[in-house]
Amino acid sequence: MGLQYIGLNEINGSLIVLDDVKSASFDELVEIRLANGSSRLGRVVELMGQKAVIQVFEGTNEMSLSNTTTKFTGKPMELPLSKEMLGRIFNGAGKPIDDLGEIIPDKYADINGKPINPVSRVYPRNYIKTGISSIDALMTLIRGQKLPIFSDAGLSHNKLAVQIVRQAKLADNANEEFGIVFAAMGVTNDVADYFKAKFEESGVLERVVMFTNLSNDPIIERILTPRCALTAAEYLAYEHNMHILVILTDMTSYAEAVREFSSSKGEIPGRKGFPGYLYSDFASLYERAGVIENSSGSVTQLPILTMPNGDITHPIPDLTGYITEGQIVLDKLLAQSGVYPPIAILPSLSRLMKDGIGENYTRADHSAVANQLFACYAKVSDARALASVIGEEELSPADKSYMEFGRFFEANFIAQGENEDRSIDQTLDLGWDLLCLLPKEELDRIDSDLLNKFYDPSRAEKFKKQATL
Repeated sequence: MGLQYIGLNEINGSLIVLDDVKSASFDELVEIRLANGSSRLGRVVELMGQKAVIQVFEGTNEMSLSNTTTKFTGKPMELPLSKEMLGRIFNGAGKPIDDLGEIIPDKYADINGKPINPVSRVYPRNYIKTGISSIDALMTLIRGQKLPIFSDAGLSHNKLAVQIVRQAKLADNANEEFGIVFAAMGVTNDVADYFKAKFEESGVLERVVMFTNLSNDPIIERILTPRCALTAAEYLAYEHNMHILVILTDMTSYAEAVREFSSSKGEIPGRKGFPGYLYSDFASLYERAGVIENSSGSVTQLPILTMPNGDITHPIPDLTGYITEGQIVLDKLLAQSGVYPPIAILPSLSRLMKDGIGENYTRADHSAVANQLFACYAKVSDARALASVIGEEELSPADKSYMEFGRFFEANFIAQGENEDRSIDQTLDLGWDLLCLLPKEELDRIDSDLLNKFYDPSRAEKFKKQATL
């Protein structure tokens, strides 16, 4: 039985301080009993000699300096784990909130995880289908990858997250099990209800483990939420050989909680007031994605963050970009023109897609089509810039064809319905329809064999009759 300490030396916001504490450990779980008999949990966040600083999960309201009892448990915070977690909803600290009772755990695991030996990592292969053409074709999500979504305030990232949860699946011929861990941090009640209602309506909740931290919940719970989510994902992936997609939204709320917590401890701030260790803190989360030896499962991360003031150089997206393997960027101008999902193609990329697409994974022509669509859409930007100066009527025939390609590309390839789930074959065929709008000599990223097989000007005419602008 651990030692119990009566009384506190200091209460400061959500922090309490005890002196003369013996043998305490950093991140140790603490049980706190108040004078009225209620109990709360906390964890040791700082040790200075025999002084321990403890963060209280539920806040320090009604706590007394004289008769509060503190017990050190001798272990870090652990999450009860079971495959029964699928289909369940938890709060940010891993407590069930769906009125279905406690889960019966098969084991407990430290929410901070265990470092993955780099030697045991397996290079990510194969892909996760989202049913969204711009993602599946141009920035393919690879199993074991960490691919963030950079959004802005007011954009439809919540709607996009729901669509990905509803449509995500492994390749059509895959026999492996697939699941999703969804963690919402710092969201309002209506957004949390929106996520839950959409998952229930579509029938996907049974394959989802959902963690919800509301904006009025304690910030310490917000810091725990992604760690609980990733602990559940690692358990399902590496012990039950499932392929798990982890969606974390919104990492900006998480980072701001870290900043507030750092400030309450009196730490010296860095860029924009965030602590200097924000990079390593992010890395401790993002690096928990991957594929490891002796397990056929994988953990894939899709963190979502809103860029403050749309600034991609802000510390949160900047540091995230250093650690992750690409990004999906949402564009405000596309959203204002009515395009959903408003994915900006040119600044978006997936650095691992080259090894998880093509023959045996998607389709043999995938890489060539993706490269050509990127190249052509880049030329659309040049043609639009020129047209803004001299007028579209004065453009060359080639530039006019790029203008037409750009309009159809945005209206029919990037844009798709909220409930529209496209297969990889439908997406690549649509890509060829668009490329056939251009003269054959402009398609310089595709070899002649593929051009002879797929290029046909008549399919462009057929496409234009069916397409919308």
